[in-house]
Amino acid sequence: MKLREQMPELTGATAWLNGEVAKTDLLGEKPTLIHFWSISCYLCKESMPQINIFRDEYSEKLNFMAVHMPRSEADLNDDKIKATAEELGITQPIFVDGEHKLTEAFENEYVPAYYVFDKTGQLRHYQAGGSGIKLLEKRVNRVLDDQANPAEKE
Repeated sequence: MKLREQMPELTGATAWLNGEVAKTDLLGEKPTLIHFWSISCYLCKESMPQINIFRDEYSEKLNFMAVHMPRSEADLNDDKIKATAEELGITQPIFVDGEHKLTEAFENEYVPAYYVFDKTGQLRHYQAGGSGIKLLEKRVNRVLDDQANPAEKE
């Protein structure tokens, strides 16, 4: 995805964990962070505690959604995905992308990967990799500031 592109529709999940959301649920009031992860990804597991802290600190200002992107046949076991999500403390809705439908819509190739959308659904920031939570937080804060003061941007 390129910056300023619209958030894709959230369709094609093989399962949802922790509740289901539609694109319309994520637009309008708050920006949204969508993060891709996989049960076989060491960096995802390593960075998840930081993402959980970030989620909890920003829960009033930001929507959160996770996408489980399988990287192999072994990553397709829904029970294993659910158990790993519980173990990692992922409480936000999880789109289980067993057929890579959303992965393809996002043109995503990596886990972990983070997409920040403003409240209108425009992509404002993308990054991949296990480090960089500070950069992610900085970009989220920029989007929040832009949303709070739209006249200053024009």
